[in-house]
Amino acid sequence: QVELVESGGGLVQAGGSLRLSCAASGTISSINPMGWYRQAPGKQREWVTVIATGITNVADSVKGRFTISRDDAKNTVYLQMSSLKPEDTAVYYCYVNLYGSAHWGQGTQVTVSS
Repeated sequence: QVELVESGGGLVQAGGSLRLSCAASGTISSINPMGWYRQAPGKQREWVTVIATGITNVADSVKGRFTISRDDAKNTVYLQMSSLKPEDTAVYYCYVNLYGSAHWGQGTQVTVSS
């Protein structure tokens, strides 16, 4: 069983930065995609970014502002968020796709004030 624990959320002013972390327990390979979704109040969950075997993909809405990275030795994925906007306010969830089975963290709140 895989458990994901996010940390690093909080309140930040517009234009600021935050770094989210997601530590996974269990056996995870670099080929297993890890990434982030987010869900704003009243909206559907939105895919943000993913990384696998060093290849990354990022949603257009955050491209150039958010960077995903991964430390496979620590089973940890990071989300560096810069130039934050109020519309980035959401609960951020990390996930890992283990051979077709998705596992989710509990989420961490990010609030960007204007």
